[in-house]
Order: sequence, then structure tokens, then C-alpha cells
Amino acid sequence: MRRLWLWLLLLCLAPASFAERPVVVASKFGAEPLVLSEMLIALLHKHGVPVERKLSLGPTEICFPALRSGQVDLYVEYTGTGLESVLREKLPQNDPLQSYLHVKRRFAELYNLEWLEPFGFENSFALAVPSRLAEKHGWRTLSDLAGVTELRAGFDHQFLNRPDQFPALARAYSLKFHSTVGMEHALAYQALQQGRIDVVEAYTTDGELSRLGLLPLADDRSFFPHYQAAPLVRGELLKRYPELPQWLAPLAFSLDAATMQKLNLQVLQGADPAQVAAQFLESRGERISNASAAPSARMDLVPKVVRHLQLTLGAVSLALLVGLPLGIYVSSRPRLAGLVLGLAGIIQTIPGIALLAFFIAVPGLGLGVRSALAALFLYGLLPILRNTVAGLHGVDPLLREAALGLGMRPRQVLWWVELPLAFPTIMAGLRTCAVITVGSATLAAFIGAGGLGEPIVTGLQLNDKLLVLSGAIPSALLAVLVDQGLGWLESRARRVPAS
Repeated sequence: MRRLWLWLLLLCLAPASFAERPVVVASKFGAEPLVLSEMLIALLHKHGVPVERKLSLGPTEICFPALRSGQVDLYVEYTGTGLESVLREKLPQNDPLQSYLHVKRRFAELYNLEWLEPFGFENSFALAVPSRLAEKHGWRTLSDLAGVTELRAGFDHQFLNRPDQFPALARAYSLKFHSTVGMEHALAYQALQQGRIDVVEAYTTDGELSRLGLLPLADDRSFFPHYQAAPLVRGELLKRYPELPQWLAPLAFSLDAATMQKLNLQVLQGADPAQVAAQFLESRGERISNASAAPSARMDLVPKVVRHLQLTLGAVSLALLVGLPLGIYVSSRPRLAGLVLGLAGIIQTIPGIALLAFFIAVPGLGLGVRSALAALFLYGLLPILRNTVAGLHGVDPLLREAALGLGMRPRQVLWWVELPLAFPTIMAGLRTCAVITVGSATLAAFIGAGGLGEPIVTGLQLNDKLLVLSGAIPSALLAVLVDQGLGWLESRARRVPAS
């Protein structure tokens, strides 16, 4: 009889045990990676492959480690990025075919990753200026800017600070601008449109180039490597689906730079990336089912608010469970208190993206909610720790002595005298922690943990102000509501009479 029940249990669990694991498709930031990823997803759906989206996951520094560790199965990368940013190599000849074959061979040898056939276009770096300004001065190439010192430049922070990008480019072309500021890539276009800057770092397939009437200056000294877009796939995925290269073959050499720029422009003008991808595939004779359609970026905010609350409450609860007893323990040990508060303060200075990138590489955490909770927990520790220590130090020593003189034990003094008197200060720290966590939780979207950061990140990439506000306003309101809710709990707690 026992064996019969065991077999019945195994039969019940069998569907879940043998359910096909979805292929995790990620993407980097921007309209182009979104459109290309949606094309891949549509073709996978066409062949019955279940897919999990982790789109707008982050830059190469996040997507590539996630791919290597198996948290992602596939994403679109660029050969120039693979050559210089991942392999950190340079080829003697700047040839697109040699670059592709080299990264294909090296990635297979070092990482068991496969570059599939390219999409057919290159998306390289360029410096772009308004066409009217270029015509006025006769600028056509980067060499024409040598010695021009009155221009104001606005570049993406990574492009501006990486030694092998703008610093090396400036040396190669003797560029000396009047001013150079760092800003998010999409915002640089806004600044140029508003007349605040004159030169922007661009990608040669950016839709903004045609929309804003910009001229990308030719890289006449071949400074930049060739950036051919291609699917980058884990070797294990090709073992699971040997037919995958054939399924994705309709996209091989199917796009030129002009076509990709038009598709990017459609997204910038408000079209959904999944719809843009489907229309392109249908124009090439591919029959795409509605099952592959992605949820719109403007979908119902309720699930995002719920996930944001889950992240906030989880992180604040962890910070309280650790920070309160730790603060109580170190409050009577000045040297240890200084060390602990110093470490918590140092953690606060670490940029959020850097902390998230660190945690996704930690075994057992990876992409998603666990890494986000770990980072948010660390960010929330300092206000609780500091206010617990400050609140207990603020208790009058005479009251402690009086309580001990009445026969109370030290533990009783702590629970019935010190903590009640320190309660307002501790609550102030908890409220600060909660508000900080609500705001910081928007960064969770960068590692696929969801929340109200999703519309903010997507809106920044697509230059969609309404989409940014659809995440920013609820996040701000949520911070106010959480603070007011904790204030109400504090007032209620103060009214409870001591037993």
C-alpha cells in the first residue's frame, strides 16, 4: 500500500518535474536591443519554445556574467563589445569578418558561448552634431573637429570615462572641447535638442539621428572596432535545441543600418518594440502568432506596485531584524559601535548599480529578487543602526541608575526603561530606512527584479517622459504612504499603556 501511494505521488509530480524550462532571453538597454530580442522571441515562440523575458536587463557588465552563469540563455551582443570589453583584445587589422570570426572562436574556447550569424548591420560609436552646424563649418569627419575648441559635448558616462573610448578617441583625433559633461545617453539627445550641448556620442543606428537632423561624423581613422549585432547563446542551450541556429536563420543578414534606424525610430515615436519586431518579420514572410506578443511597457501598474511593496517590506524587515539588535549590542561598546557604523556608512557610498552587479555574481543570489533584497537590506541598515545607538545614548544615565537602584536587572532596564525612551528616535530611523528603500527599490529593475523601476528604466531608454512618470509618481506616492503609515503606527504604539 505504501508503494502504491509513492507511485501515485510520483505520477502527480511528474508533470511539474518534467516541465520544459523556458529559454531566458535578456537584452541590453535601448530600443534596438528590445526590438532585436523581440524578433528572437517571436521566432522561438513560432517553434513552440517557452520563453522567459528579462529585457532591459542592463549593460554588458550585467548581461554577460548572467549569460555565463546560466541565469540567461540568450541575448543580443555586438562583436566590438565582445572583442574590447570582454576579451580586452585588439586585432591588428580592423576588419569586420576577422573580428566576428575571432570573437566567435575565442568565446567558444573560453566561455562555451556561441555567436550565431549576425543580423547584417553594424551599430558603431560616432560623434554627432546638428546637420546645420556641420554644413556651416564643412564638417564631415572626426578629423575636421581637430582644433575646434568652442563646442560643448555631452556623453554617456561609460563612454566618457572608459580609457579605451572617449579619452583614447580624443588623443587619436586631437579633440579639445570647450566643455564635456556626462549624462545618460537618451538625455544627451534632449540636451542637444535644447541647445545646451553641440556634440553628442551616438550609435550609428540611433533613431534620434534622423528625428533630430543630426550628422554622425565619419570615423576616418578607423578608431572604433566593428560592432556587428548578433545573438550570443550558451552552448548548453544549443545542446537542448540543436535546431536553434536554423530557427533563427531568417534573421541572419536580414537588416541593414538604415532599416534598423527606421525600426528604432518607430519605437522612439511610441510603437511597442514587440509590434515593431512582429511587423518586420511579417514583412519578410514569417507568420508570427499572437502568443509571442510581449506585454506593453504601459501595462497595468498594479503588479509593479505589489512587487515594489514586496521588495520594500522584505528589505526593511531584514534591516530591522538585523539593525535593531546589532544597534542595541554595540550601543554599550563605543569602539565597536564606531566600527559598525563606519562600515554601514561606507556601504551607503557604494553606487546602487555597482552593488547590484556584485550580488548577481554571488552564488545563490543571481539575477532577480534575492540580489535586490540583499542590496536594499544593506542600504537600509545605516539609519536603523545609527538611530538605535543614538536613541539609547540619549537616555539619561540617572534614569538607568535609578532603575538599577530599584532592583531591576540590566535586561529589565533595557526593555522597560531604555528602549521605550529611545523608541521615537528608533522609529525615526525606521521611517528613514523605509523611505530610502522605496526610492532605491527602483534600481531592482536593472537586474530583473521588477517593481516601479521598470517603466522608469524603459522610459529613459525610449525617451518617453510619460512612461518615466508612470513609475516615478507612484514610487514617490508610495514613499509618502509608507512614511505616513509608519507614523500612524508610532502614534498608536505611544498610546498603548505600559503593563
